[in-house]
Amino acid sequence: MYGNDIGGKLALVTGASTGIGAAVAKGLAGRGAAVAVHYNASADAAASVQEEISAAGGKAILVQGDLTQPGVPARVVAEAAERLGGLDILINNAGSLVRRVPFSEVDRTLIDQVFDLNVVSAIAACQAAIPFLEKRNGGAIVNVGSIAGMDGGGAGSMMYASAKAFIHNLTRHLARDLAPRNIRVNTVSPGVIRTPFHDATPPERMEAMRKAVHLGRIGEPEDCVGTFLYLVSPSMSGYITGQNIHINGGQFMP
Repeated sequence: MYGNDIGGKLALVTGASTGIGAAVAKGLAGRGAAVAVHYNASADAAASVQEEISAAGGKAILVQGDLTQPGVPARVVAEAAERLGGLDILINNAGSLVRRVPFSEVDRTLIDQVFDLNVVSAIAACQAAIPFLEKRNGGAIVNVGSIAGMDGGGAGSMMYASAKAFIHNLTRHLARDLAPRNIRVNTVSPGVIRTPFHDATPPERMEAMRKAVHLGRIGEPEDCVGTFLYLVSPSMSGYITGQNIHINGGQFMP
């Protein structure tokens, strides 16, 4: 049956303590995958995700690390693979806008912060994961992009939008580069999803974004899970690589 081949897979989800990452980690575990739940500062939230997975009969381990620091993404990938017994799936979910800054006020510090978290860490994690995926005769990488990477982003988010556009093109390049090794690489680009990412977004801006969504509501993390499960399942998406799937309620239609 389609999707049953997720059972027994070994997966690392970065930024999995809250929001989309947490929902995806629980979704993978619910389909029988063993999951490494990565977190940085949110230890209690990550522990809650692990406990929920365990209570439902799944397997999850915790892996901590600040992915913006040199060498840490590779260490996180290696630790996850060692403790899980290998690696079949890498979900590069960790990312943040960091803060909204008008273009005229963007400085090198912000550029480094945004790109180190959203881009450099994903590159390093992919590089580190490839040998482990090859040992399992291939696998799947899913990078998390954004609607901002397609439409330029809202006010003050130029650096984040540019970083996500980079991720979209990184996926295309890796899909071509890694296809001979049986490693598929795709992107999931969420629109407005109700996660801690938007904790600081003013209510009036959230309402304006809601009105721009044709389905008439803000998305929930659970709205994204099925797409990730689809992209990591060989039976459901084994001939799909290099693609960018948008989850935004019709707000943006490329």
